[in-house]
Amino acid sequence: MELRPGYKKTEVGVIPKEWEVKTLGSLTCLLTNGFVGTATSAYVDNDDGVLYIQGYNVLENGFNFHGIKRVSKSFHARNRKSCLQSGDVLTIQTGDIGVTAVVPPVLAGANCHALVISRFDKRVSEPSFYCQYFNSERGRAAFKEIETGSTMKHLNVGDMKWLFLPTPPVEEQCAIAAVLSDVDALLAKFDQLIAKKRDIKQAAMQQLLTGKKRLPGFSGEWEVKRLGELLAYEQPTKYLVKDSEYSDDNDVPVLTAGKTFILGYTNEEIGIFNNLPVIIFDDFTTANKYVIFPFKAKSSAMKILEPRDTTVNLRFVFEVMQLIRFQMGDHKRYWISECQYFEIKIPKAEEQTAITAVLSDMDLEIATLETRRDKIRDLKQGMMQELLTGRIRLV
Repeated sequence: MELRPGYKKTEVGVIPKEWEVKTLGSLTCLLTNGFVGTATSAYVDNDDGVLYIQGYNVLENGFNFHGIKRVSKSFHARNRKSCLQSGDVLTIQTGDIGVTAVVPPVLAGANCHALVISRFDKRVSEPSFYCQYFNSERGRAAFKEIETGSTMKHLNVGDMKWLFLPTPPVEEQCAIAAVLSDVDALLAKFDQLIAKKRDIKQAAMQQLLTGKKRLPGFSGEWEVKRLGELLAYEQPTKYLVKDSEYSDDNDVPVLTAGKTFILGYTNEEIGIFNNLPVIIFDDFTTANKYVIFPFKAKSSAMKILEPRDTTVNLRFVFEVMQLIRFQMGDHKRYWISECQYFEIKIPKAEEQTAITAVLSDMDLEIATLETRRDKIRDLKQGMMQELLTGRIRLV
């Protein structure tokens, strides 16, 4: 294949002639890993402990502070090697390897566990550029080539030292990183807005589904009904589909407990439900899906719940069931024989329909935001492929 003018073929693929190829070791003044071992005895609850970053706290180009731990100052003092500085690049070393983020100023001085720390020489390198590269398809492919382990994949710091990386002039690194970081910021705003909308919906559910707040035009007392009075159920053992009958070439979805739809069995003589809405009740969770059939069910652990009559709005009951904390039965499983006696308050059919319409509108708004966010995420992937390889140059 003929090279475009101004480009050259290298160890990392085709890149602009002005770019160099350097090893990670030559670009960093420190390349090491966080503390390896058991640190649970060093965990402290007090706020003056030192933040301790672990793999589950690291996201692509960001951090998740949920469940973050703190360690004692004495532990931190003994493990200064894994003390973080602002601008360090952290890469997950075991498990979901390759996921990378740049340490922000707020985490400077924290310690970390089993993460690869790449401390770039900022005079000639922009850490955010290499963070974006590590999270790109080409970066992940490079990690794939050096990963070790059969069951649990792992990155060795010694191997990463010799990882070849495209190296534009530092000014171009900064420009590329700034463009991609702007898109990350936009994605973060969408995530925050989606989370806010979900919280609003949850609050609305707590008010509307319990009768604490009524929609305009509705009054009167709600009735107390058992789930068994509202819903009929069957356990679809006759609809079982064998694992050997799954095929990605087929086009009929198979609904399995605890999973989403999988492509599978196509024999329409076995187990196609009528075209009606139902609730899937999984023994190990709660009412976990509200769907329109036909779908085929594989697991005998699932129950198919249908309204007993036209006065029951299935979507209303489904939403109420999301608020219920079902009690565990024998063998730590949820049994419909027990849950059918659970009592809920339910209004007249018209009010049920009005409430579910409000919640459906909220779901639609959230789904629209998620679609927009996903399109932006796909756009960013395309931008990464072009910018991080130099196929498109910034002015």
